[in-house]
Amino acid sequence: MTISETLSISDRLSLRASKKRERPDESLVSFFAPASFEAEQYRGLRHMVEESGKRVVGITSPTPGDGKTTTAINLAGALAQAPGIRVLLVEADLRQPRIGGVLRVEDSHRRGLADAIADERLALSDVVRQLPRWSLSVLPAGRSPASPYETLHSSRLDELLEEARRQNDYVVVDTPPVAPVPDCRLIARVVDALLVVVAAHRTRRELLEDALSALDPTKVLGLVFNRDDRFRRGYYGYGYYTSEPKGRRMPVG
Repeated sequence: MTISETLSISDRLSLRASKKRERPDESLVSFFAPASFEAEQYRGLRHMVEESGKRVVGITSPTPGDGKTTTAINLAGALAQAPGIRVLLVEADLRQPRIGGVLRVEDSHRRGLADAIADERLALSDVVRQLPRWSLSVLPAGRSPASPYETLHSSRLDELLEEARRQNDYVVVDTPPVAPVPDCRLIARVVDALLVVVAAHRTRRELLEDALSALDPTKVLGLVFNRDDRFRRGYYGYGYYTSEPKGRRMPVG
């Protein structure tokens, strides 16, 4: 094999890897599959938020892996589909940020929420990124702080979210899960409402109970049931949510 042949194979592999990275994430149904069953569920979630009158909504879950980040991104995408509506998606999970990578706005050299909290000279506009194809702005987590809890404990977080409220119609905040760390409880104090994402057949009941007991019940707008296929069978009968005493249960994904 010649050197030119080796380089040619290397180039083809690099190109293939590049195309794979550019391929949209299949979980972003609000953006890339708006006519799908799953996207309809996020529109139902959007309707719930619109009817509630809450403008700054936090998305959390009892444990990691329940689907909160996917729910936050798709809810923000669904809200942003309304004409003339400004939506900001905030990545407040500073320990395991994923939004920047999923939406391809991740850049270790660019600043985000943690940087704006640490440096009061940074305005919200200095750290927010606009997604060019959608009416949606994103505030990524930024560079990982040494102590996420202390960062989120700062009153600067309150100031930034208040600025976000003034500049947007809706602010969707992806928060850390409730059970492993206390960070979500700090964010809960500055949002209008919380949606708690539960993974069907995965999230243990006792962990959900612990999470709900750790949150202010007056702020829990409802539970979002992720990966529950039972509701797909009732789709054409429009039987895809039920009412609960503490808010609605909404199946998603």
